Amino acid sequence: MKPKKIALIGNPNVGKSTLFNLLTGLRQKIGNYPGMTVEKKTGSFSHEGKKYDLVDLPGTYGLYANSLDEQVVTDVLNNPNHPQHPDLAIVVAEPSNLKRALLLQQQVRDLGIPTLFVVNMMDEAEKQGIKIHLEKLEEKLQTKILLTDARTGKGVAALKNALENPIPLVEKSFSIPREFVSIVEKTKEISGTDRDYQAWQMLTQKEMKHLSEKQKLELDGLKSENKIISKRLQVKEILNRYETIDEILDQTIAKTTKKTSSFSEKIDQILIHPILGYLLFFGLLLLIFQAIFAWSGPFMDGIDEGFAWLSQKVANWLPEGPVSGLITDGIISGIGGIVIFVPQIVILFLFISIMEESGYMSRVVYLMDRWLKPFGLSGKSAVPLMSGAACAIPAVMSARNIENDKERLITILVTPFMTCAARLPIYVVIIGLIIPEEKIYGFNLQGLALLGMYVLGILGALGSAWILKKLIKSKFKSYLVLELPTYRMPVWRNVLLTVWEKSTGFVLGAGKIILAISIILWVLGTFGMGERFNNAEKIVKTEKPNLSDEELENEITAYKLEYSFLGYMGQAIEPLVEPLGYDWKMGIGLISSFAAREVFVGTMATVYSLGDTDDELTIRERMAKEINPNTGKPAYNLASGISLLLFYAFAMQCMATIAIVRKETDSWKWTFVQMIFMTGMAYFAALIAYQILK
Repeated sequence: MKPKKIALIGNPNVGKSTLFNLLTGLRQKIGNYPGMTVEKKTGSFSHEGKKYDLVDLPGTYGLYANSLDEQVVTDVLNNPNHPQHPDLAIVVAEPSNLKRALLLQQQVRDLGIPTLFVVNMMDEAEKQGIKIHLEKLEEKLQTKILLTDARTGKGVAALKNALENPIPLVEKSFSIPREFVSIVEKTKEISGTDRDYQAWQMLTQKEMKHLSEKQKLELDGLKSENKIISKRLQVKEILNRYETIDEILDQTIAKTTKKTSSFSEKIDQILIHPILGYLLFFGLLLLIFQAIFAWSGPFMDGIDEGFAWLSQKVANWLPEGPVSGLITDGIISGIGGIVIFVPQIVILFLFISIMEESGYMSRVVYLMDRWLKPFGLSGKSAVPLMSGAACAIPAVMSARNIENDKERLITILVTPFMTCAARLPIYVVIIGLIIPEEKIYGFNLQGLALLGMYVLGILGALGSAWILKKLIKSKFKSYLVLELPTYRMPVWRNVLLTVWEKSTGFVLGAGKIILAISIILWVLGTFGMGERFNNAEKIVKTEKPNLSDEELENEITAYKLEYSFLGYMGQAIEPLVEPLGYDWKMGIGLISSFAAREVFVGTMATVYSLGDTDDELTIRERMAKEINPNTGKPAYNLASGISLLLFYAFAMQCMATIAIVRKETDSWKWTFVQMIFMTGMAYFAALIAYQILK
């Protein structure tokens, strides 16, 4: 028997996702709607031998969309042939905002979709002094009302039982205004629908994607002929519905007249205070960054050591050769390069989920929106941008919370400008090479230079966002519609499910791209052609006969890297990077750091015959002695050093970030736009700096 399709619909912050998690548990899938960056959450459950497929539609205030998320709801419900079009809708409400929920419920019901009305979080009603005369409200609405508390599971069994019973369609709650009756009849003829409200929706929506081109043309002609302005019809309908809803609620809802400050209002006096609010928010961000660095450190070290141990064991077990190298240095190291980010992702989304579940995230949006709006960003962009200072990968993923498609896209595209932890080893080494360890007015110059790199990242992100705001067009106007939900204890089931979804989504989604690029880079760095590559050991022994075994091994590795395919690529791009003050060896570092920015330091250690050392002082000492063969000057002087710092400040030099941007935007187009824009900006900034300073 085919499962019944059910859609969960509701305003934001009514506990809809909590109810979804309670019904489906781990039997859920997260993905994107085809061609969109809007998250699609589907799941299944069984009850009394019957199976149900559940889709959690994005939060919306009605069927007239103001964002891409709301457009999805409109498309799904208005199109009977849509894969997610439901056999039954469950409209979820919460006691303090029944008016908006009833508007949505009546719109859905008038489309001809059987509808259950669920009032969730009933425990909040008593706290807010709200008393619902349930039987009278059911009579007025001509529908069964179910009471639930999804946080505790109360009422969920009754909801499942209600799904067994047929839900009759009731008399329509919205009558077409007389002056539009004949136009609606013509619309029904054009579209083939037999429901008045479906035809009304076709007149009032900006577009109906499921109609054929012929039907769209005829409908546009009808609108033009009758001088119909869709927005005016929308307002007319909503005012008409609210007039009826207000009458119903006046007769069925009682509120205590005594007004006292709630717990949430008292807390908000501190948390959204114009000064204290920002101090506490940035203090929380500082805690999150510390957690991402400090808490993840032991786990990341453990993962790194574990994969190194596994790689060594496999290398000892397999015969020496290309297959062994591919498995140990290509595949195992590539998988390790994916898994090592998981602790940071888990910690970041643990905090974000707690902030959302507790109700604090809405306050963050409120605080930051006024500062970020001029740059084309949303208050919700604050968390991804700030999180980018730890790692761009989980930061880009956290942009999913932004409903407006334009703001979400801009946030994703500019977040990698923020100075992440992977840039830190490069900055520390290069700054140590070119900036003297002196003090000015009591401040260490090297520390000030490092601070400058972080400020540069912020300016790069905001400046780029401002440019993208002018270039990217959106049919949805951006404005902040925000409810500040009451504070409540997080539902830990939801927190853990969110962390699980984001972590597995990264490993399975972006991981495939990261692994593929890791293997490609390994192949390029391991293989080469020609006599110099094939006879590297013999040539090095002849040219440098007095080396110790360790020094000899390091020299052979560096020599083979020079004449590998990666080495040839470094030499091939030398004419391109020479104007920036780099030689072919630094070119190899740029190419290899595409795997991850911090790889630059390790690659330089290999190129300069230091083996696998990660001792920054040793690397710095060797780099300080390096001479650029093109200029005859130290390879790392003030001009080339500033050039290199600027290049890494702006360049898109991280395949994991590229992979996650591709996954989150669901578009190679925007991924390539980001790569070209950031790399171009990095190149010209580095070029100008070097040419001025040399």
